[in-house]
Amino acid sequence: MKKILSAAAMLALLQLADSCKINEEFQAGLTPSQLGTSNASSLLDGAYNAMRSPFQGATQIFAMSEVTTDERLMPTRAGDWDDNGKWRALHLHNWDANHPEIRDAFANLGGVIFAATDVLRPEFGASAQQQAEARFVRAFAMYWTLDLYDQVPYREPGELVVNNAKVRKGTEALDYIISEVNAVLATLPDAPVYRANKDAARCLLMKCYLNRGVYANRNAPTFAAADMNQVITLADQIINSGRYKFAANYFDNFAPDNTSIGTENIFTELNVGGVSSGAQYDLWRFISHYNMTPQGYNGPCALPTFYDTFGADDLRRGQVYSYKNGPSNPFKHQNVGFLIGQQYYLNGTTKRGGLDSALVDRTGAPLAFTRDVKIIETGANLEVTGIRPMKYPPDFTNNSAGAIDNDMVHFRLPDVLLMKAEAILRGGTGTTAGTYGSTALALVNSIRTDASRNAGALATVDLNTLYAERGRELYLENWRRQDMVRFGKFLGPIEQGPTSSDPKYLIFPIPNQQLAVNPNLTQNPGY
Repeated sequence: MKKILSAAAMLALLQLADSCKINEEFQAGLTPSQLGTSNASSLLDGAYNAMRSPFQGATQIFAMSEVTTDERLMPTRAGDWDDNGKWRALHLHNWDANHPEIRDAFANLGGVIFAATDVLRPEFGASAQQQAEARFVRAFAMYWTLDLYDQVPYREPGELVVNNAKVRKGTEALDYIISEVNAVLATLPDAPVYRANKDAARCLLMKCYLNRGVYANRNAPTFAAADMNQVITLADQIINSGRYKFAANYFDNFAPDNTSIGTENIFTELNVGGVSSGAQYDLWRFISHYNMTPQGYNGPCALPTFYDTFGADDLRRGQVYSYKNGPSNPFKHQNVGFLIGQQYYLNGTTKRGGLDSALVDRTGAPLAFTRDVKIIETGANLEVTGIRPMKYPPDFTNNSAGAIDNDMVHFRLPDVLLMKAEAILRGGTGTTAGTYGSTALALVNSIRTDASRNAGALATVDLNTLYAERGRELYLENWRRQDMVRFGKFLGPIEQGPTSSDPKYLIFPIPNQQLAVNPNLTQNPGY
C-alpha cells in the first residue's frame, strides 16, 4: 500500500525518530519575522495532516483497535493476506515488540506529537487559537499513545532531538493530558468539526475520565463517582450546545459528503475528494472483492457472532443507501453495512445491457459472501468466506485517484450519549439534557429508536447490554479494543481468536527499535 505524506508531515516524522537525531537548528537561517504567523499556520496544517498516517485506513491504530477484537478478522486466504502472520498475531493475541503495525503506530503517533509541539515554538508566532489547536492535537495523540502503550514520549517546544525524549507513564500521562485539554478548551473555536474545537476537547476529556480507572489498573479497573460525574457534566455541555443531532441516515456520518450531512460528527479528519486525503479508502478497499466496484483486495471480514448482535430491522446492520458519489444501483441492492450473500454490479446500467448483473469470484463461482469464516482459509471458496462490513460508503467518483471525500470520524454525538449512560451505570448521577432523558435506558433508547436506526427500544439496560450497544453503534470506529478492556472482555474468549489471553496483552509492547534509541523508555511487563 502506497502512502504519500506532505513534506511537513514527513519532516515531523523524521524529526521525531530518536534514531535520526536531526538537529532542529536547520531553521536557524530564518528570522522570526520570516517564519511568522503564516509559517505557524502551515505547521499547524502539517500537524493535522500528520494524523492521517496513524489514524486513517485499515492499518496501525485501526488494526490494533479492531483486528484484536471480536469485530474484525483478517483471514489468511491461501497466498493472500499472510503478510508474515502479522494479522493473525493481532487477532490471536500473540504479538511481540517487533510487530510492524505496533511499531508504525508508535512512531507515527510520535510524529503527530512532534509536529504539534513544533507549532508552539515562540519564534513561529502562533496565535492563541493556533496554539490551542496544536495543544489539543498533541493531547489527542498523547491520549492514544497512553491508551495503547501506557508510555508517552515528549519534548518541550524547541528542544533538540539530539536529546532523548522524556516519558510520562500511566496516570501521570493522563493527568497531563487532562490539564492540557482543560487549559486550552476556552480558547478553542466552536467549529468546524474537522479542526480542534471545544466539543472535541470535551469528548476527549470524557474519554479520559471514563478510562481513568483503566489506566490505573487495566486488569481490574475501578470507577470513581467523581470521574463519572465529570463525564456526565461534559456530555451535558455538548448536548446543550445544540450543535449536533441524529443524521437523517446513519451512514450520512461516514459518506463522501459527511462534511456537510454528518450532523452527528463532532471531530473528524478532513479529506477533500480528488485533492487531498489519507488512506480512509482502505476501509472499503480492503473489504471489497477484486470483481466489485470500486475494486478491492478481498481481505477483512466481520465475525458472525458480532453480526448476530444486530436485530433484523436495525438499519445500522445494512440497507440500500443513495448518496453523493455513490453507485447508480438501479436494482436497489444493499450497498452499506454488513454485506452478506450474493453481490451485484451496482452500476447496473453499464453492464449486460442494463440487466441486473450478479458478480462472480475469480474462479467463476457466484460472489456470495458467507457467514462462516476461518482465520486461515484454504478451500475453493476462500474468496467468499466472511461477512464484509462497509461502514464508510465508497466514493465512486474519487476512488481511482485515492483522494476520497469521506472525512474520518473520531467523535460523534451517539458516543457522547453512550458514555453518559455508562457513567450513570457506573455510579454517576443522572441529569436531563436535551431530549434524550436522564437515565441510561432513556439515553440508549434515544439512539435505537431514532428513525435513522430503527432498532427498537430495549426494556432494560445494564453494563453488558450497554457494551453490546456500543459495539452496534460504533463498530469499526476504533473504540472496540478500548471498550473491551474497560468492560473486562478483552482477555477472551474471542471468536477465531484466543479462549483466554495473558493480561500483558492489555497493553502493547514498546517497539524494540524505540527501546534501542531512547533509554527513558522501558519495556512493558511481560514482553
